[in-house]
Amino acid sequence: MKIAIVNLDKIVTGDWRDPLADGDTVVMEEGKFTRVGTVSADDLKDCDLVLDAGGMSAFPGLIDSQVHITFGDYTPRQKTVGYLESYLHGGTTTSISASEVHVPGRPGDPEGVKALAVAAMKCFETYRPGGMRVHAGAIILEPGLTQADFKEIADKGVWLAKAGFGAVESPFDYTPMVRAAQSSGMIVNVHTGGASIPGSSAITGDHLLDMMPDVSFHVNGGPVAMPDADFQRVIDESEIALQVCQAGNIRTAVMCLNLAVEADAFDRFLIATDTPTGTGVMPCGMMKSMCEMASLTDHPAEWMVAAATGNVAEVYRLDTGFIREGKEADVIVVDAALGGTQDDALTSIKHGDYFSIAGCFTAGVPRFIGKSRNTPPSKRKVEIVHNNIPNPFTPTSHV
Repeated sequence: MKIAIVNLDKIVTGDWRDPLADGDTVVMEEGKFTRVGTVSADDLKDCDLVLDAGGMSAFPGLIDSQVHITFGDYTPRQKTVGYLESYLHGGTTTSISASEVHVPGRPGDPEGVKALAVAAMKCFETYRPGGMRVHAGAIILEPGLTQADFKEIADKGVWLAKAGFGAVESPFDYTPMVRAAQSSGMIVNVHTGGASIPGSSAITGDHLLDMMPDVSFHVNGGPVAMPDADFQRVIDESEIALQVCQAGNIRTAVMCLNLAVEADAFDRFLIATDTPTGTGVMPCGMMKSMCEMASLTDHPAEWMVAAATGNVAEVYRLDTGFIREGKEADVIVVDAALGGTQDDALTSIKHGDYFSIAGCFTAGVPRFIGKSRNTPPSKRKVEIVHNNIPNPFTPTSHV
């Protein structure tokens, strides 16, 4: 399938150092971006679908690196069916599991947590709710796991691990398991801040600097933040990625962002949601945090797009997150909301307003075109000017 989006006013790359691409067209073929920039009419002749963006912008699909996946498109915590497909309508084209800790009756022994991670991973190998990519199967670090256990499940394809919900006596007890998981090639995420469920404990800067995980989950609190003084230490004394979440403390998220920029560590700054949780199901949670971080600081909106896309892709070693030739083609077509005071999606974010999503493509396939059901209508209109595919890709017909 070959798809082109033409007449774009801005192409936001997902790279905060080089945030805007020249040109007005994005071409996708066989699931990859093949052209980004300016193309000729001949380049469009063999397209299966051509979408006129009408002067809107293109963003990489958002990557939420903390979603509480279980099995299928269902969250037991909030008893909601179809939430992942709904998140797609908030611009999230990729979700990364925060571990399957919300599975009812989830096991706590080594064999059980290994089986849970492998089963969740395999459930989403080919299942894409609404077209969303889901990286599921994060092993929950529990006492008794050995180097051989991590190698066993890594050989089966598990590449994520999560510390913070195991039956350890002290968070320092996670350190040898973190090292073992990392030595097996896994990316290790660690719950940060106050305890969030019965039986867990607070994890602070001292614990993070001992464990040295790859990512500090909800460093701004999930929902309660670690001490303010710990942020500077974690930034200065480690390379730990700093994930801020919608389900956390906004004040400390802003503080963390400013400290990261001052330390030239913005590459490590990630935006996520930490949902579904007690905070609820939040289809536009990524968008909300992007707007808050841009409007409450002096930093540009393009950087917040990168914190929700390219930065995440780099930390998690994904082949998406950028609008760049050769990358996996996940892209959303965005605009200022109808009736708002701003002229485009970037100025809307900087102003603190939600933007509108008028089209979503994952793996180079249109998922919906016209209007997201979870965002306001757009100021401009998109138009399908050529379509050989027997599907109008309206929000009610997309699969």
